Amino acid sequence: MSQNNNNTAFDLFDPTGMLKTMRNENMDAFAKAMVQLVNTDAYADATGKMLDTWLASSGPYRKMLDASIKQALAGMSLPSREEVTRLAERLTNIEFRLDDLDAKLDEIAVLLRTASARNS
Repeated sequence: MSQNNNNTAFDLFDPTGMLKTMRNENMDAFAKAMVQLVNTDAYADATGKMLDTWLASSGPYRKMLDASIKQALAGMSLPSREEVTRLAERLTNIEFRLDDLDAKLDEIAVLLRTASARNS
């Protein structure tokens, strides 16, 4: 059997070599054509319009799906996304208040130390 480093050379002992070569050349040509197509402004505009249309048409479906999920979660006594978000916001506010209280207590502790140092 002959082994050639050149992939385009015809090999008499490889019956599928010609088909592989044709496939590779066709794939290369297709890839180059797609790159040229995708890099055009017309393609970007068409893709943008298609996405806008899809987003607009999927809005009612999304609302229906959200309502169905919310109803299913309520039926299983599980919190909805809004309830979890509200709880997270409340916990964040509590954390901020605790941080503020901690800072105020640190200030009071410093003031007490300085006052006791003066009295000693």
